[in-house]
Amino acid sequence: MAGTITRVGTCARRLAQVGIKAAGVTLSWSTSLAPIAQGLERTNFHGRTVSLRGGVGAAAGAVMAAIEVGRLTRDASAPALSAPRRGARVGLAATLATAAGGCAGLVDDLDAGAHDGDAPAKGLKGHLSALAQGRVTTGVLKIAVIGSGALIGGVLLARHRSAGAGGRPLAASAADAVSSAVVIASWANLLNLLDLRPGRALKAASIVSAPLLATPGADGEPTRLLAAGTLGVSLTALPEDLLENTMLGDTGANAVGALLGTSLACHPRPVVRAGAALGGVGLILISEKVSFSRVIADTPVLAALDGLGRRP
Repeated sequence: MAGTITRVGTCARRLAQVGIKAAGVTLSWSTSLAPIAQGLERTNFHGRTVSLRGGVGAAAGAVMAAIEVGRLTRDASAPALSAPRRGARVGLAATLATAAGGCAGLVDDLDAGAHDGDAPAKGLKGHLSALAQGRVTTGVLKIAVIGSGALIGGVLLARHRSAGAGGRPLAASAADAVSSAVVIASWANLLNLLDLRPGRALKAASIVSAPLLATPGADGEPTRLLAAGTLGVSLTALPEDLLENTMLGDTGANAVGALLGTSLACHPRPVVRAGAALGGVGLILISEKVSFSRVIADTPVLAALDGLGRRP
């Protein structure tokens, strides 16, 4: 009984540690940029001036969460100079994927469509069509950078699971790596697609990450810790986002989405990973034809949740 209580207490302490550090970095970066963030100001859909400093802060907090998870999940029994320790692969996967999402998003935010040509490229189809015509938009750059970060992260997560299983056939590891990469990349993009109204993307990240805190077992610890980081960033950035003082932009949405995607991709249950992959890809494809904002507005429960806490 005492041992169980001790384990639960340790688990809760580690979750709080990741969440608090992620929240602290998110808040400090966003606040410190306020006096010098004139170049980060944008006009939102209401015509109000908002700052992308919130997105930069969220990206910084997401990267810090990933780094902290890597530190906490290292296998202490491994030799000090072993490279890499098994547990560290999860943190490295999350760090690379999150940093790739944040950096690619920042380039897109700063470019503000300057390289899209006369007709701004919209959605996955629009950017791929522009590429087919010889125009390299920042959206195409995002696909390449986020995709690369997700693929490397997927390989690291597959190796993490393979090491835990005592080795697997190459084909099984390759399939695992690809499916994990799909989860990370699709959720990084999906959260960006949801960032069309104040607070929407951050609410979605919070709703999805909260149940992951209850992922059972020792193998579920990386998922729990990454979810705690996602929740810490999201809840910290949410108030100013709802008040329309700041916005996530591509910088914050892609980074937080990549962190959430990595949390889902390292879930110990294959059915959860498969569901996350199908759900992420499916919603992205649906978004090419259907407006999320219209569906939310036409669904009373979703509309109420979407507008909760938002500035009139």
